[in-house]
Amino acid sequence: MLKNQIENDLKEALKSKDAVAVDALRMLKARIQNDEIAKQKEFGDEQIIEVIFSEVKKRNDSVEAYDKGGRAELADKERSEIAVLQKYLPKQLGEDEIRKVINETLSGQNLTAADFGKAMAAVMPKLKGKAQGSAISKVLKEILK
Repeated sequence: MLKNQIENDLKEALKSKDAVAVDALRMLKARIQNDEIAKQKEFGDEQIIEVIFSEVKKRNDSVEAYDKGGRAELADKERSEIAVLQKYLPKQLGEDEIRKVINETLSGQNLTAADFGKAMAAVMPKLKGKAQGSAISKVLKEILK
């Protein structure tokens, strides 16, 4: 189970004094626990992966903000934490694979850019956890043009 792996990796990071990994994994563990308490249920791997995606997205947003603000040291710290968190995510599909899945899913449907929401709703269940929503959205917009 992913939660056990995170716990074991946190212990290893503490033993090896890897401060970046310790910080990232402690924050992740706390976020998972808080979300479990809020939803009053224990998370399985699928929900934990959603939490990790959320944390990676949050850090990517922070990297952009730090880069714009000229805070390179903070941006580098966030990038290091992203690298730690991405170890727990399934392999992400590239643009070509996303395009292939979208084309297979939407084949036979005559959708336009106005049908973006409908198309996204049809595609997301097949790509959930395999690609970030922003990447899916970008490819889908290109296809629907």
